[in-house]
Amino acid sequence: MMTLVLIELQKIFRKWRTYIGFIALFGMTLIVQLALYFTQESFVQSTTRSLSDQFTLQGNFFNGYVVAYLILNAMFVHIPFLIVLVGGDLFAGEATAGTYRMLLTRPVSRLSLVTSKYLAGFAYTFLFILFLLAISLGGSLIFFGSGELIVFKEKIIIYAPSDVMWRMASAYAYAALSMMTVMAFSIFFSSLVSNAIGPIVTTMAVIIVFLILSAIPVDFLQNLRPYFFTSHLIQWDGFFADPVDYKELANSALVLVGHIVFLYALTAFLFIRKDILS
Repeated sequence: MMTLVLIELQKIFRKWRTYIGFIALFGMTLIVQLALYFTQESFVQSTTRSLSDQFTLQGNFFNGYVVAYLILNAMFVHIPFLIVLVGGDLFAGEATAGTYRMLLTRPVSRLSLVTSKYLAGFAYTFLFILFLLAISLGGSLIFFGSGELIVFKEKIIIYAPSDVMWRMASAYAYAALSMMTVMAFSIFFSSLVSNAIGPIVTTMAVIIVFLILSAIPVDFLQNLRPYFFTSHLIQWDGFFADPVDYKELANSALVLVGHIVFLYALTAFLFIRKDILS
């Protein structure tokens, strides 16, 4: 199985579209960091104006942790599109290239092929989020240094530097799980068609539809909202609450894992029964 996964990863990283997401992510992050670097004084003044009227603020409140938190909030809504660029091509790319029959003539079961593609897609997703962590947190610490993290929720929370790193690591780990769910949707749709554009558009459409349904103030839809995967994609922010609601985070993670398992099982079932004609 490991050999199959490595082969699938080689296929992924041989295609130019794989690097679109990395390049776009790097460019957007760098632009945000540079913009904040040259406007940090006005940003700090506008952000802490209400606090400075009542408290005496000391320390570096505009630092790498704050910038990394802002970047994750700003960009996380756009990351799914960059993820599905790869996921939508995992199966559909084989159909387009006409390599299905060649793959299945080898002594590899269809279930193993589906599993390897899912694992390769998840590995790519993990690397993508790890890259985001490196450039957003690592790059921001180089640009702005470290310090306390200010989080504005129902109340203003200030975390000491020693209390930030584990929250950042946990948040990015949960973000990876969220994007793996998006990847699972794109792989599932990719297994149904022979063109990669369809899975990309369909996956994004599904995300938009569920977001709209979640926002409609109808009791029936609101009762279903906890089961929508879109309701749990940004729960990574829960690691910056005080106290952290681990029960809610665990429930959200279970919903996402449930979607992944269901989509994997459905993909395997349909692909095993599928007539391969090309």
